[in-house]
Amino acid sequence: MPTFETVNLTSEKSAVVIEIGSTYTKCGFAGENAPRCIVASKAKIQDSGEEKLITSYKDEEDLYNLLLHFIHYLYFKHLLVSPKDRRVVIVESVLCPTLFRETLAKVLFHHYEVLSLLFVPSHLVSLYTLGASTAVVVDMGYKETVVIPVYEGFTVLKAWQAQPLAGELVERELLKKLMADEGSGDSASHPKEESIDEGVVENIKVRTCFVTTLERSQKIEEIVHPPPVDYSLNGDKFIKIDGKTRESAYESMFIMDDDEISVPTMILDALLKCPVDTRKALAENLLIIGGTSMALGMRSRLLSELKNLINSPKYVDKLPLKSFKFHNPPAKGNFVSWLGGAIVGATEMVVSRSLTKDVYQKQKCLPDWVNLAFNNNYELKHKYFSG
Repeated sequence: MPTFETVNLTSEKSAVVIEIGSTYTKCGFAGENAPRCIVASKAKIQDSGEEKLITSYKDEEDLYNLLLHFIHYLYFKHLLVSPKDRRVVIVESVLCPTLFRETLAKVLFHHYEVLSLLFVPSHLVSLYTLGASTAVVVDMGYKETVVIPVYEGFTVLKAWQAQPLAGELVERELLKKLMADEGSGDSASHPKEESIDEGVVENIKVRTCFVTTLERSQKIEEIVHPPPVDYSLNGDKFIKIDGKTRESAYESMFIMDDDEISVPTMILDALLKCPVDTRKALAENLLIIGGTSMALGMRSRLLSELKNLINSPKYVDKLPLKSFKFHNPPAKGNFVSWLGGAIVGATEMVVSRSLTKDVYQKQKCLPDWVNLAFNNNYELKHKYFSG
């Protein structure tokens, strides 16, 4: 990993660091230890006045309008700075669609006229918070869980794993359980499905549910469950969340599907695809990030699952590993990646590797590692990145 060289902040204003997630966006300034705001990734549509997720766009024009209003909201509601005076660091997933990143760059350069733009991969900058160069980064977000190993600062791309085993699945399963008729006879505790919006289900998941242990999950039908909880709806109705629902809400992330895939098997499969001499170091450097990773008991359950699966017939001969260890990042799981971007934004990298406004207006193109023009032609790549 590159040596850190701090920027002289007396002569240059701190860069704006933005991480746009599928549900929430983190935004703040480089060099700070936490984002200034964590807001829903929604933009208000002027015609109807309704809010719409910026990831639910129809086409490029629709996305441009959504990002236009969303970036305005971030700068003039929360950051309270002029976009023209600051460099911008965008923390993005390696799975981010090219259309999204190119449209975002177009909005920032053409409409807000930012000084420069630097895209950094979320899994890689997360390691900056640890000062480490080797780890398996497990990003448990809302839409999906992504597993990407990084060894000595280099991403092992052939080993990446991604599955829709994340917060959205948990909420979907939780809603089904809440709607199930448990024969209580109390209609107030079982409101109609349309009366429970996504925000309520998310609140119930975060406030009342937890990840149970491996031993208890294997006897989920026999054990004594924790007491039920009443969740109030608008003050006059309530939902009764029984103990079994609270304890089994996250089980969908650990139960193998027809392809024998779960979150723990994703980690082991990623290790299997890494070179043999790197597996031990990677297994002892697991970094769990993302909002879903903050669920109570998540890391303990993952560790138990990994230790149990490593002795199964599928892995016992292929992965002779004895231990798994987790890192404790200096931030909450939902903004570890943002903090890594804030560290990068406070180094010389934000100057030397950013795409400037002048170069973008001249070339009309955004450097992208998946584009062979930037991978094969050194002179062209150097021209873009040098600014």
